[in-house]
Amino acid sequence: MEPSELRRAVEAGRATASELGLQVDDVVVIHNSDRVALRLAPCGVLARVAPLGHLADAEFEVAVARRLADVDAPVAELDPRVEPRVFLRDAFAVSLWTFYEPQESEIGPAEYADAFLRHHAALRRIDLDAPHFTDRVARALAEVNDRENSPELPDSDRELLSGTLSGLSARIGTENARDQLLHGEPHPGNLLNTWRGPLFVDLATCCRGPVEFDLAHAPEEVAKHYAGADHGLIHQCRALNWAMFSAWRWRQDDQMPDRAHWRVAGLHRVRTALDRCGLG
Repeated sequence: MEPSELRRAVEAGRATASELGLQVDDVVVIHNSDRVALRLAPCGVLARVAPLGHLADAEFEVAVARRLADVDAPVAELDPRVEPRVFLRDAFAVSLWTFYEPQESEIGPAEYADAFLRHHAALRRIDLDAPHFTDRVARALAEVNDRENSPELPDSDRELLSGTLSGLSARIGTENARDQLLHGEPHPGNLLNTWRGPLFVDLATCCRGPVEFDLAHAPEEVAKHYAGADHGLIHQCRALNWAMFSAWRWRQDDQMPDRAHWRVAGLHRVRTALDRCGLG
């Protein structure tokens, strides 16, 4: 968010928590992009604040969290002291979550895989209307094919991303018999090491697809500890994920920090991943 919008978002998060009876003496911005994450102290809350254009995503994330809490999934929980819903304030959607102090130790591949296995098992126990991963691919493809939305994307790279997104989506999307609910973007930044063990966050990306789509977001060593994983499919999913990542970076209104770096790095990762699965 731009500085003026960020100040309003911070105030919306602070005021929402305060009006609900939580003590807020200090606010720290943990993450700032199209949505922001705020640590509120001393009440121990993580406030997620988004413009109202993201209201549907925020409400979906809360719905996912509530269902997964009922089946003991390894996910971050909504703050138990307030009503589990999205609050509206000053054109922002605000949700309040438990803040977990990060642990110093790293999450090893076997522990990461175990968190995946438990999370995927929990996701199979809930009933939720979630999009298929190919719906997300289609949105990324639309961005790539819209020259007005991505005017700085070179033609050769546009062709690369368009072909990768359409081709791999069709190839992977035929495996419908293996589809289930997934996290959607369980990269290392979305798995916290806490006193409760590894917990997944950012649940708004929940979608349907093969478990390999989730595994492709994790470090490569993780899949070796996940029984039954199709490693060839993981390579294809990894190329698809990097193509989607790159598509978002070339949007004219993308707000990811260090976007120029990630535009170049993302395309390089796409080509490397395609080479690994023999599609380069």
